[in-house]
Order: sequence, then C-alpha cells, then structure tokens
Amino acid sequence: MTEAPLPPLISNNNNTTGITLQDHNAGDHDKKEMVKLEVDGGGDSALVEARFSDGVYDKPLSCFGCGIGWFSFLLGFAFPPLWYYATVLYFGNYLKDPRERPGLAASAIAALICSVVLVVLLFSLFS
Repeated sequence: MTEAPLPPLISNNNNTTGITLQDHNAGDHDKKEMVKLEVDGGGDSALVEARFSDGVYDKPLSCFGCGIGWFSFLLGFAFPPLWYYATVLYFGNYLKDPRERPGLAASAIAALICSVVLVVLLFSLFS
C-alpha cells in the first residue's frame, strides 16, 4: 500500500482566528472528513475567553471535596435526617457555590422518597 499524501489545507490567516479544513481518505470505501477550528491569540475579538478567571471554581468544595449536598446525600442512607437538613438548605437558597445545587437537589428528592415510604409504612401498620 502506498501512503496517501497529506490532505489539502484551507486556512484563513488574516485574523487572529484560523479555520482549517482537512480531508482524510482511509481507502476506497471509507471516507472520513474532519473540520478543525484553530483559535490563536487573544484580545477583544477572541472566540475563546477566560470567563472564570477569578478562581471561583478553583477552590475545592467543602466536605471532602464533594460538597454539602452530595455528602448529605451519601450519608443520608445511614442517617436519613441529613437529607432533610440538605432539603432545608436547598429551599433556603444556600448558594455559597453553584456547584452545591445538584447535590442539595438530590438530597431533597431522597428526603421526599423517604417521607413517602415512611407515610405508606405507617399507614399500613396502623390501619
């Protein structure tokens, strides 16, 4: 087999952003196409910018790095009142870090399921 020549490149180098189109042939039957977007430089017209450059998400979450919500969710299987604690935090808009919200929501859902199971269990025992 002979090796295919390098694919043709079409690029735009007038601006700080370059667009490169590459075409790869892998035999007679298989034809693969790939589009590659290259972003060079920075400045006011950059396509990619550092939105979170203030370091908000650089700090690890509390409770061993998983956050209060997920920590309460996991420990709630052993101590269900932790689910209710996280539910109070969720509905009380405890948002020191937006990464806490999914764990708090999961704990609120677990508290709801636990409450329904508890009500059904008590209703079946006392009726």
